[in-house]
Amino acid sequence: MDRPRSSRQHVAPATTFVQRLPSSMKDPRPQSPIFVKTYNFLLWIIPLTLKFPKSQRFLLAERLSSMGLDFYDLILDAVMEPNLQSEHLDQADKLLTKIRLYVRLSHDLQCISPKQFEHAARLMDELGRLLGGWKRKLASTKKQ
Repeated sequence: MDRPRSSRQHVAPATTFVQRLPSSMKDPRPQSPIFVKTYNFLLWIIPLTLKFPKSQRFLLAERLSSMGLDFYDLILDAVMEPNLQSEHLDQADKLLTKIRLYVRLSHDLQCISPKQFEHAARLMDELGRLLGGWKRKLASTKKQ
């Protein structure tokens, strides 16, 4: 007997989020809150995009997933290349703005539910605040 498919989209349970990154990462710098929050965002958004309607899975879902990974790369690059840190953080800020727009588009196209949109907005807002704080700290360090 076939079970009816639920119309509710899957939201990853909060227990899948991490407080710290895996211990296999030897560098202590990625334990910074922005790395952990970005990692949690990716843990949530990538499985979600796999459940997008087939018509959007290879366009919108792929773009959203790859932009999330690119954002994480830019954050890592900012740590690994201190002389280019400001440029990497500016690029990450622009990319986060694009991610916000694509998440909104996903909501408007009904690929994600209002609750998922609200959750994504909260996660991205927190990432934006952490990124802005890092940029301000870097700017004040350069002035001194």
